[in-house]
Amino acid sequence: MLILNTKVSHADSVYARLVLPYELRVNSRLRTTLDSGEEVAIFTQRGTVLNNHDLLSSEDGKVVEIISAEEPTYRITCNCALDLLRCAFHLGNRHTVTQVADGFLRIYQDSVLKEMLEGLGATVVEESAQFEPESGAYSSGHHHHGEHHHGHSHSHTHEPLAPIPARQKIHRATEKH
Repeated sequence: MLILNTKVSHADSVYARLVLPYELRVNSRLRTTLDSGEEVAIFTQRGTVLNNHDLLSSEDGKVVEIISAEEPTYRITCNCALDLLRCAFHLGNRHTVTQVADGFLRIYQDSVLKEMLEGLGATVVEESAQFEPESGAYSSGHHHHGEHHHGHSHSHTHEPLAPIPARQKIHRATEKH
C-alpha cells in the first residue's frame, strides 16, 4: 500500500492523481484506491484540509496530486456586495461550510438554504463544481483561495503531516464510520 503523509510544494513528476470530494479531503486518516487499483493510505493532522492541486509524497518519493471532485453545489450571487455579505452572514450563522470567491459564494445543495438565500434576494444556481470552502478561523489547514494565485512564496520544506500509526484501522472511502 502506498502511504502518503508528507506534503510537498512542488514535484518534478506526479505518480498519480487522486480525485476526492470535500468530505474525504478533511479526513485525517483515509484509505482509498487510485485509478490504477493501487491502495493508498493518507495520514494528516486533525483539522488539515487537502485542497485542489495539493501534492502528497510517500517515503519512496512517489508524489500524488489531490484533485477536488466535482460536486452538486449552489452558486450564490447577488445584485450588490452588501446583499452577498448578508447571505454570507446568514450561512455562517448556520455554520454552513461555504466557499467564498470573487463575487459569489458556493455551498452544498440544500433546499432549505436555497429558499432562505432567495428570500434574501440572492440568485441561487445549481451547478456541479469543485468545492473549496473556507478552512475556518480555528483550522490548522492552509486554504488556497479558488482558482487564482496571490504571488506569495511558499515553504519548500517536506515535513510529515502526521506520523504513521503502528496499528490503527484506516477506513476505506466507501465505509461508513
